[in-house]
Amino acid sequence: MTLAQLGAKPVTMTQDQIILFALFGAVFAMLLWGRFRYDLVAFTALMIGVVLGVVPTKEAFTGFGHPATLVVALVLVVSAGLVRSGAVFLITRTLVDSTRSLGGHIALMGGIGGVLSAFMNNVAALALLMPVDIQTARKAGRAPGLSLMPLSFATILGGMVTLIGTPPNIIIASIREKQLGEPFKMFDFAPVGGVTALVGLLFVAVIGWRLIPQRDSGKSSSPMDDYAAYIAELTVPSGSKHIGKRLSELYETAEKNDVAILGLVRGGKRRYGTSQNAVLAAGDAIVIEARPDALDEFRAALSLDFSDEKRQQALEAGGAGLTVIEVVVTDQSRINGKTSEAIGLAWRQSTVLLGISRRGKTIKKQVRKTTIQTGDILLLLVPQQNAADVTEWLGALPLAERGLAVTDHKKVWLGIGLFAAAVAAASVGLIYLPVALGLVVVAFVLTGILPIREIYDHIEWPVVVLLGSMIPLGAALETAGGTALIANALTDLTAGYPAWVVLTVLMIVTMTLSDVLNNTATVIVAAPVGIKMAETLGVNPDPFLMAVAVAASCAFLTPIGHKNNTLILGPGAYAFGDYWRMGLPLEIIVVVVSIPSILIFWPL
Repeated sequence: MTLAQLGAKPVTMTQDQIILFALFGAVFAMLLWGRFRYDLVAFTALMIGVVLGVVPTKEAFTGFGHPATLVVALVLVVSAGLVRSGAVFLITRTLVDSTRSLGGHIALMGGIGGVLSAFMNNVAALALLMPVDIQTARKAGRAPGLSLMPLSFATILGGMVTLIGTPPNIIIASIREKQLGEPFKMFDFAPVGGVTALVGLLFVAVIGWRLIPQRDSGKSSSPMDDYAAYIAELTVPSGSKHIGKRLSELYETAEKNDVAILGLVRGGKRRYGTSQNAVLAAGDAIVIEARPDALDEFRAALSLDFSDEKRQQALEAGGAGLTVIEVVVTDQSRINGKTSEAIGLAWRQSTVLLGISRRGKTIKKQVRKTTIQTGDILLLLVPQQNAADVTEWLGALPLAERGLAVTDHKKVWLGIGLFAAAVAAASVGLIYLPVALGLVVVAFVLTGILPIREIYDHIEWPVVVLLGSMIPLGAALETAGGTALIANALTDLTAGYPAWVVLTVLMIVTMTLSDVLNNTATVIVAAPVGIKMAETLGVNPDPFLMAVAVAASCAFLTPIGHKNNTLILGPGAYAFGDYWRMGLPLEIIVVVVSIPSILIFWPL
């Protein structure tokens, strides 16, 4: 029987369509293979498209100035500013408790992750909360893998609620603006995304985590666990609300932040034994043992100063971005056999010695007066731009980059206020979203929340290159009629079926692609297809765009479908096949819940 006898319409593709489909097929195949990084693959495809004439030369680099690309980059910078201001510590130190049951902990962390990822990039939200979750698991004596996957899924779900929560929403809004004349607003995604996220979070917290294979992770499962514990001193500043309290009143906060309070230094003399009953006074130095991340969180929680308060104030007054680094002392190091005061570390290099780790042995002397030995690991507070120079001057060996920026807890409400004002202004249409986010970045720099030299460090450039390359290719495919071809095929496949069936098919196809490919690449192709399908059916295209938005975000079956899933692969000690156990029922729930929600809130 021939195609004509079956009634099928013969499809004749143009040369441009054949080339573009071949390029997209090659991109998807290379992404699945994983041999080369996705940004190189996408940029190579763009260059080939230009050379072959399917992408106009004048349009080749328009994707790099596209609003979607700019918003993704700006959201990452704003997220870093919120971290530096202490906004995340403010939330986690108040709510997280290691004594809570696993189900309760997952529900709480999932809720926090969902809310955060609604207003900042969901990858950044997970990166912020993952160390907190691992630390809580360690204190509770359980494997981090039991809670990391639920946290990852929760941040993915939360990102669907707002325009800036996840790149697919940003891209879909820009595609809608180009093709339909107006973009989606900040909270247009909230009705469908919010309902879907709530139901998904409920499943993850009550049932989903029970489906994760339970393994004894054995050794340390997080890069955070590689940090050595340090003996450090934190000073009670003048005007502190803790003046007049007993040292023992700080124990609860210390325990919550995985910090051990060892004693008190007053007037240069160390107090032991009864120091827990000592009444705190301005200038007292609290001696603690902690990892670098816990040290900074504890300091921010209690609004304490570093031990060298004058040097810290001088650094901050100079506008220097501060960072924490770790170096190992060798036989040839300048500081070997000497104290930090003896070599003038503070006044010569504007560097504060925060702590010393010596083969797990507790150092009972004041940190700055302790003689350094070969093999000691030093925790240093240095100006951001001088980290390499200080390491070289000391003649020490740097440890792996930790990415530990110093939290400026005094500006927490300023950071939150600036961001909230920008979101509100963009939500009511007073200002264009990329401009609003750009103004937040400028304000963060001018107020010292985020040092200007750090801005570009927080942008995920491979994602920028991926977006900048795929957007012109997607536009070329649409111009050549390729998206219409795909839309017609899906429409023919679902001919005669109700609209909800068509939406379901579109969601399943998009979700399947997103599980094995980058969700950014998937949405660039799927969103125009959804619009063409709506035009073919003669219905409102918005429900189809919403279906693509939800489906592109919800990649739960594999560790490669979403960056969040990739981030937890190692720390959670997961196998490739672990994800579908909780991910498959979650994807089914997402489809079942979102289709009716779309039809209610975005009628055809």
